[in-house]
Amino acid sequence: MRSKFDEQLKILNQEMMFMGSMIEDSIQKAIDALMSQDKELARKIMESDSDVDHEQKKIEGICFNLLMQQQPVARDLRGISAAMKMVTDMERIGDHASDISEITIMLADKPYVLEQDDIKKMASETVLMLIRSIEAYVEKDMEKAKKVIKHDDVVDDLFDKVKSEIIEMIRKEPEDGEQATDMLMIAKYFERIGDHATNIAEWVIFALDDKKEQQ
Repeated sequence: MRSKFDEQLKILNQEMMFMGSMIEDSIQKAIDALMSQDKELARKIMESDSDVDHEQKKIEGICFNLLMQQQPVARDLRGISAAMKMVTDMERIGDHASDISEITIMLADKPYVLEQDDIKKMASETVLMLIRSIEAYVEKDMEKAKKVIKHDDVVDDLFDKVKSEIIEMIRKEPEDGEQATDMLMIAKYFERIGDHATNIAEWVIFALDDKKEQQ
């Protein structure tokens, strides 16, 4: 009975890794589409969001089956519960990739009035957080998860910097205010992606915390 349960857990981990690679790919492509003002790529990202939603439902189904058909011990129960919470954050990251792509399409017909260096840096840092949080889950690495949580401060600082730059630009050049406001929304989506990566890391720590069994 336990061997069947372990096999199901293995499948769960594989699907979690697959969903992680899906959303990582979506975010990377969303950044590429934004920087190159590629409408076609942005549309493809929006269309692929349904695939992420489908994978979320598939993983939730595996988790429910494990909980209903087997008798997990405390650590297993924490791991399964954490996986169900994590896929919600992963799905939201996929949504944000789609949101960014939607704005990219709206902005694609005019040159950007704002330098993209800080937004690009912010995007890179959030992707790094996402990758590391998934690695922490796969590798069962609590220290890596803790580093992800700490790294969120870097993303928050970059967001504050971008926000200040955009506010100053709107003050000096109000005619470009609409595009600047859209750019601020994109920066906010990247900041939220960092928050979701932090949530994933926190759930990894919850799943690995053996002290909870002793309470």
